[in-house]
Amino acid sequence: MNRFIGVPFLAAALALSGCVSQQTFDRERDLNQQLQSEVDQDNVKIEKLNDRLRITIEDSILYPSGRAEITAQGRNALDKIMPTLKDADSDHRIEVEGYTDSTPIGKHLKSKYKTNWELSAARAASVVEYLQKKGVDPSRLTASGHGQYQPTADNSSLDGRARNRRTDIDLVPINTQNN
Repeated sequence: MNRFIGVPFLAAALALSGCVSQQTFDRERDLNQQLQSEVDQDNVKIEKLNDRLRITIEDSILYPSGRAEITAQGRNALDKIMPTLKDADSDHRIEVEGYTDSTPIGKHLKSKYKTNWELSAARAASVVEYLQKKGVDPSRLTASGHGQYQPTADNSSLDGRARNRRTDIDLVPINTQNN
């Protein structure tokens, strides 16, 4: 079952209705092309929200279970979006937000992360650090962790918990009057 909205269709509909600036539409289209294989596998979702463009990446791509170090597959996915992030660097903030499911941190991880909140913040910080290393202006980057407190699905099922373990990268206009 496809968990994510048909992004190309949604982007085209919004652009035709005049709700999305051409620049935002172009960035969304570029991101869909850059991340086509990940979008096709439902591991990445790209969507236009009120004032921002959001890239949601499932944690299974970015990190090993219970860890915040970015995997080779995660670096590859982030490298694909780097041109878009650098292009948006001058007129957007880039907010990276980490999320987890509601499963408590296991005993083996308690010495490093006391709570899911700490794990989610560490994951967001890892992405921010990687983006900075790749040339994104650090004055435009923000990292935050939300732990299990903003779920997008029900944590009572395996699928719901998997959907809640994610990282969002939001491109937020600095001057919303221009977008």
